[in-house]
Amino acid sequence: MHERSMGEIVRDQRPLMMGPNATVAQACAAMHKRRVGAVLVVEDEDRLVGIFTGRDAVRCLAEGCDAKHTRLRQVMTRDPVTLPPEAHAMDALRLLSDCGFRHLPICTEDRRVRGIVSRYDFRAKEHARMDEETGFFEVLR
Repeated sequence: MHERSMGEIVRDQRPLMMGPNATVAQACAAMHKRRVGAVLVVEDEDRLVGIFTGRDAVRCLAEGCDAKHTRLRQVMTRDPVTLPPEAHAMDALRLLSDCGFRHLPICTEDRRVRGIVSRYDFRAKEHARMDEETGFFEVLR
């Protein structure tokens, strides 16, 4: 099986990106409109500085923040884990699984955004291979 690179997977993506001064309310509205679960927080147009997800929104609201006045820079996850475009699909699936992430930004070495992936971006064969690997390592324990 041809192992797809992250660059192939995100090639035509237009991920949702906002600046760190955007509000939680603006981010949530944009996420709802685009039907996505995360905003990549960027400076200089496409340099990743953080990520804001639906989980962050729930946490923020549960803590009583004012969504109209709270800035993403105050509540985002700073410097999130990323993978380069050269990484393979299995690398991303392992990272998503091992770390419990739902979203994984794909960035160049200088943190320029190329896209973002979630488990839904992978093919059945890739998921099956991941399940095989997981089962193999469970037997070794």
